[in-house]
Amino acid sequence: MQLNKYMDHTLLKPNATRTQIQRLCDEAREQGFATVSVNSCWTKFCAKRLIDSGVGVTTCIGFPLGACSTAAKVAEANQAVEDGTSEIDMVLNVGMLLSGERGYCVQDIHSVVKAAQGCPVKVILECCLLTDEQKVDACKIAVEAGASFVKTSTGFSIGGATIHDVRLMRSVVGDKCKIKAAGGIHTKEEALAMIEAGADRIGASASVAICS
Repeated sequence: MQLNKYMDHTLLKPNATRTQIQRLCDEAREQGFATVSVNSCWTKFCAKRLIDSGVGVTTCIGFPLGACSTAAKVAEANQAVEDGTSEIDMVLNVGMLLSGERGYCVQDIHSVVKAAQGCPVKVILECCLLTDEQKVDACKIAVEAGASFVKTSTGFSIGGATIHDVRLMRSVVGDKCKIKAAGGIHTKEEALAMIEAGADRIGASASVAICS
């Protein structure tokens, strides 16, 4: 297994500096990771830094709360595409899901999928805030809306990825959607366990240590 190809090398802290983002890109190039995962203001910088490297850029939008308007998410996705993103991670509007606004959630995701213009869209469910029944519904919504992945966590809420959640998500989406596990994954053993449970991608800031 080429574990490096599973990795979205991540730096999403609000105080991340240009120097740190540059180092993130250089590490990703050296390690041959799938993508770097960054906030949207860094998309253009990373796309230029990683040109011809084989490493993509994952732009996180509506991050980390997912509670902005659909129009704001679409605008951010449009800009990310213009800036050269490869993939988009968006945050589900958890409050709308918990309010029973299923149609809103489908349209919110679908609007970003359209704006992504073919770039894979990963929908962050923030599983730590949901019951298993709600996680199942969220997975079904993401698939219905045309998402390419469902993702466990932002890493900025009260919990991260769990084996239980990855298995549950896989049982719901089957082969209709891929799964990204992220949040609190720090070791090779943890990453391999997530992949064994059904994850197709791993999001981590500790990617270099994990793959060493």
